[in-house]
Formats: sequence, structure tokens, C-alpha cells
Amino acid sequence: MSSGGAVQRIGVFDSGVGGLTVLREVYRQLPQESVLYFGDTARLPYGTRSPEAILQYVREILTWMTTQRVKMVLMACNTSSAIALEQVRAEFGMPLLGVILPGARAAAEQGSRIGVLATPATVQSQAYGQAIHEARPAAQVWQIPCPEFVPLIEEGRLDDPQIRHVVQARIRPLVAQEIDTLVYGCTHYPHLDPILARLLPPHIRRIDPAAYLVRAAAQELDVLGLKATQPAQPTRFAVSGSPKTFGRLAQRWLGYQPRVEKVHLPTAQPTPTWSVTLGPTL
Repeated sequence: MSSGGAVQRIGVFDSGVGGLTVLREVYRQLPQESVLYFGDTARLPYGTRSPEAILQYVREILTWMTTQRVKMVLMACNTSSAIALEQVRAEFGMPLLGVILPGARAAAEQGSRIGVLATPATVQSQAYGQAIHEARPAAQVWQIPCPEFVPLIEEGRLDDPQIRHVVQARIRPLVAQEIDTLVYGCTHYPHLDPILARLLPPHIRRIDPAAYLVRAAAQELDVLGLKATQPAQPTRFAVSGSPKTFGRLAQRWLGYQPRVEKVHLPTAQPTPTWSVTLGPTL
């Protein structure tokens, strides 16, 4: 696959369609920027994978994105941000931004009793809890793992009556704790916002970290002098799994049928100095 000529794109990656919530914010906040979007659909969901596997996947994606000459990468995946961000920042030269720190800071600014819906791996990392407490030490944080959400979203089952019951079961303990703020701790989860808006008490603020991630990216582009000077080119979409399946599902949120390419990621061997970190890798 070519690198798209002289256009320097922002790389955005996720395990699947979840990162489209970040892409939507790029379109809104950075309409002049061209984007390369990658969905690792052959290996989703990430949220139930081991930290070692997640590190390997991220390293392979970034190795490929380097060959595509992206100027910045947005890790539109909370699981990857929680587990791998600081590790791979030390190994790759381009600016890398994760989704957790911007979302955690936004939640800490808006509430003091904060619920987080996230994948099991993100919850286990405690990344959101630590980042929120750094910004607001007195905040109380409850994190709920939601392993069912990503498969249901990736299967396009948002109209399935079952999903309402699954969502209701996951938010029940947070509502019982009288939270005032809810963080979507996975970029897939804003796709459930219409359901959550109906099920949650109206006073609970809902935080989509994607908006704050892209705001941070805009500031970084400005500081580094990397802002686009030419009009944006059409977004390139690539996946590791089925292009047709991704394209069909993505059309629901993009409003058009995207052209999707299949890529085979290079095998990247982890370095001997790697260690798995389950702390605040933000």
C-alpha cells in the first residue's frame, strides 16, 4: 500500500469501529487534517486480551503507520492507551497521544463522584482512577468492566433489545453510588449514548474522552508546527480483518460507504527490555 503521496496524515487506530468517535471529532475540530484510520478488526476485542498481547498489537500497528509516514498518531483505544502508551512512546519517533489522560482530566473538572465504564483490561490497569485522582485527589471513582459492549457494537446490534438490559445491568451499581459524572472509558461506548441517555438520571454528566483527545491533538499540532496547510484529503480506511464487514458497520456512523483496504501488519518482535506496566501509563 502506498503512503498516499506527499500528504502527511494523522494516524488514528482502534480495535474496530470504536475509533470512529475520535475520527468524528477530528472532522469537527480539525477539518483541514487528512487522516489514516486503522481498525485491527482481525483481533478485536482488545479489552479481554493480555497486556503482553496488547503491547505486541500496538507495536505492529505503529510499525506499519511509520511506513505510511503519518505525522502523529491518536491511540483511539482506551485499552491500548492504558497498557501500552508509555512503552511505545520510547520506541517510536512520531508524537503519540492517548485517550485516557484528556478524558480523566475532563471528568475531574466536572465531577467528584465519577463512574467509568471500560473494558476489563482498562479497569485492571487502574489508569482512569489514578489519572482522575491526580487531577482531583478528593474524587471518588468507581470503574465497571463491560466485556459485552464491544462485541455487541461490532456486531451492529444497537437495536437489539438485549443490549438495553446489558447496559442497564452495568450502570446499576454506578447509579446506586449516586455518581454525578460518567466516563465512556472505551471509544466504542459513545455509540451507546442514546441508550445511556435514556437509562441514566438526567443530572449525570456523560464524558466522551474523544473530544478532549482531539483538543489536545490540536494543541500539539500547533506547538510542533505540524498543522496542515493544504485542504484535507479523503480519509484512508484500513483494517486487518474484513473490509466489507467494517465498511458496512462504519456506514451507520459515517453516513457514507467508505472505501476500506485490507492490510497485513508487519510482525514486530518485542524488545528484551519491555516490561508490562499496569500503572498509570497515560
